[in-house]
Amino acid sequence: MDWLTPADLAAIWLTLKLAAVTTVLLLVVGTPLAWWLARSRLRCKPLIEALLALPLVLPPTVLGFYLLLLLGANGPLVSLFGEGAQLAFSFPGLVIGSAIYSLPFVVQPLQNAFTAIGQRPLEVAATLRASPWDSFWSVVMPMARPGVIAAAVLGFAHTLGEFGVVLMIGGNIPGKTQVLSIAIYDRVEALEYAQAHWLAAGLLLFSLLVLTLVYAVNRRSPLSVGVVK
Repeated sequence: MDWLTPADLAAIWLTLKLAAVTTVLLLVVGTPLAWWLARSRLRCKPLIEALLALPLVLPPTVLGFYLLLLLGANGPLVSLFGEGAQLAFSFPGLVIGSAIYSLPFVVQPLQNAFTAIGQRPLEVAATLRASPWDSFWSVVMPMARPGVIAAAVLGFAHTLGEFGVVLMIGGNIPGKTQVLSIAIYDRVEALEYAQAHWLAAGLLLFSLLVLTLVYAVNRRSPLSVGVVK
């Protein structure tokens, strides 16, 4: 494919790798967090939900700037743990920034799915002497499967299209931190519109397929798995 250079292919591979790692991390962290939010009655719950949803409205460059201060060479992590704790301009730094920025796209569908299940299935499981752990994995997770699918798909897709956060925290290092969105920007800056078109059109088509899948899952399931409440 002569319209894609080795640098473009490297950016595509890095973007897919970043999205996959970030999605797995978010599912591991976001599932218990969403379950707690769905069942919690604490008065501070609205504040916690607002903090988790902040990336939905916060400019990506603002979030990326503070992550750069935190993870950079002069950040508090380096002061506490030494030079090995510097994660800015590295793949682990991209994962951290992507996870924080895509967090609401995973937590909210999971929380909505858990909330829609209600208490009754858990009460029935308890009468059958199922432990809370067994009830969660054998009752809650199967019923919340549409929400899990939507959360995974949205988290993956949202990570693919990130620009501001990854640019601030990772810079633009080909083969190391240059993701697809930054590669497109570079092509446009160089007036290489044909190459930018191939990259952008591929991302556009993929995003359309992702949204189609999410809406198809929503349509087939009675559970609410929307992103924004």
